[in-house]
Amino acid sequence: MTLLALNPLVSPDPGLFIWSTVAFLLLFFLLSKFAWKPIVKALDERERSIEDALAKAEMAKEEMAKLTNENELLLKQARSERDDILKQAKILKDQIVSDAKVSAQTEGSKMIEKARIEIENQKIAAIAEVKDQVATLSIQIAEKLLRKQFEDQNKQNALVTDLLKEVKLN
Repeated sequence: MTLLALNPLVSPDPGLFIWSTVAFLLLFFLLSKFAWKPIVKALDERERSIEDALAKAEMAKEEMAKLTNENELLLKQARSERDDILKQAKILKDQIVSDAKVSAQTEGSKMIEKARIEIENQKIAAIAEVKDQVATLSIQIAEKLLRKQFEDQNKQNALVTDLLKEVKLN
């Protein structure tokens, strides 16, 4: 006896084999007719959607790279403009400070000149006032001296005579 004859599990029944083959072929036919086409169509659609998603992702990646480059350029331009504005502001500040110094020096010189003129005018006025006071005091002293000296009539006559001698007649 052979090994197949001894083991009933290993030797298939020919009726079972035929019915299993018929069922498989029928299932294969039904699946190919009704299920394979929708499954293949769904797989194709899924493949297309994945390809589209990958293409969109690549486009988004390129767009992001483009935007990043544009942002870097804009940032460089902004920095450059900032530096230019700061340079202009520094130049303007230096000019304003310089103008203010010149203006202050000019104004200071004018004020010093005005003060010098005012001092000179005050000095002249003070000298004139002192001269007036000296003249007034001199006249008052002379008047008092003359009154004292001319209290005596003989002294008056002697003075007139001396003055007449000094004056020469032409």
